[in-house]
Amino acid sequence: MGKQYETVIGLEVHVELATRTKIFCSCSTEFGKAPNTHTCPVCTGMPGALPVLNKQVVEYAMAIGLATNCEITKVCKFDRKNYFYPDNPQNYQISQLYLPIARNGYVEIETGGTKKKVRIHEMHMEEDAGKLIHDEWDDTSLVDYNRSGVPLVEIVSEPDMRSADEVIAYLEKLRMIIQYLGASDCKLQEGSMRADVNLSVREAGAEEFGTRTEMKNLNSFKAIARAIEGERERQIELLEEGKAVVQETRRWDDNKESSYAMRSKEDAQDYRYFPEPDLVPIVISGEWIEQIRARQPELQTEKMERYKKEFDIPEYDAKIITSSKHMADIFEAASAVCGKPKKVSNWLMVETLRLLKDRGMEPEEISFSPENLAKLVNLTESRAINSSVAKEVFEKIFAQDIDPEIYVEEHGLKTVNDEGALEEVIRKVIADNPKAAKDYHSGKEKALGALVGQTMKAMKGKADPGLVNRKLREMI
Repeated sequence: MGKQYETVIGLEVHVELATRTKIFCSCSTEFGKAPNTHTCPVCTGMPGALPVLNKQVVEYAMAIGLATNCEITKVCKFDRKNYFYPDNPQNYQISQLYLPIARNGYVEIETGGTKKKVRIHEMHMEEDAGKLIHDEWDDTSLVDYNRSGVPLVEIVSEPDMRSADEVIAYLEKLRMIIQYLGASDCKLQEGSMRADVNLSVREAGAEEFGTRTEMKNLNSFKAIARAIEGERERQIELLEEGKAVVQETRRWDDNKESSYAMRSKEDAQDYRYFPEPDLVPIVISGEWIEQIRARQPELQTEKMERYKKEFDIPEYDAKIITSSKHMADIFEAASAVCGKPKKVSNWLMVETLRLLKDRGMEPEEISFSPENLAKLVNLTESRAINSSVAKEVFEKIFAQDIDPEIYVEEHGLKTVNDEGALEEVIRKVIADNPKAAKDYHSGKEKALGALVGQTMKAMKGKADPGLVNRKLREMI
């Protein structure tokens, strides 16, 4: 029997804050603009340019700290982290080493039905670096300083996670909390949420931690899960061969599904930290903390409780809907318009989730308006359209956010409720299908289904199946 190994994982998560301007200057933080257009002397590190702290950054950091059960540091300050790298225009980064804004928190995660607290060691504010673009064609590297000076919080966990599942559960919980706060959109693909994974393995039951490596360049939950599995296997293989794991930073290549060493961490870099001379310490009063606490929105747990009481929807549905702030907002707005929360919940839980899965989309990417969903609920509930037409119309709403009332009118999809016309069609169907009518009389309930199908076909799907059923029973 081979040795059993345990994986030990801690994360450093960088989150870009949703401020309109950068942390120390008034340049825009908007993503995806032409290179070097959102820059000024401060964020490009020109000599003599002085930083001025953006108050909103501190408030977002405090809000995230409170929502993750951290203690807020009442006197905190910035430090200079000195290192030379082309995307770092000042040759130092303004960060927080000695007195970070928040410490000693936790978030609760659930995997496989068991709950667990993942502790947060600390959380600090800092500025982001620029971005190097490597041009393979010219064999050159270009630098874009638009991202330089975009505000970040770095959330450092304790090494409390033991599997890829726990890591993903922790990241999803953090992302959800931060999106609820409106502090960041946490889009991994745009780099507004990035995670570095510190991972080591040790023999099961051992007290000591093994040697850890840090993995960078992880821009999706799937990549993170694959990288954890890959690195765990690599380290176990080394130990089984009697080799040592080297403490180093590795870069994950998701296309090749393997990682390679970037730099050794054996002689930990000396960043020569010292207090940032151009910024005064931040003094956070008890009153200011209470103001932020009072402004905290309702988070998932409270929302779930309220949905179960107020809207009488099952716990499972409430949990799924509230796991995305965007979906919860659509649910509340549509329910307010049509007054039928259970029906709105059904459309979100069944058809919306199905279409999201089919198209590989996240709930945050839902683009239809709550008003159009509410109109569809009303059309279905008033029996103006039947359920199969409703599904067809919903696909159009999901894809193009069309107005269902106009669409149904223009495409002649309204249910025909003219009983006279329906009876005429049913008489013809019974006459054309004598065997099915006879089978039904001799007690074969299934035969009715065939007649309902024929009637719906003759009515081009625009009859109310319940009414068709009732009329057929009456008329056979």
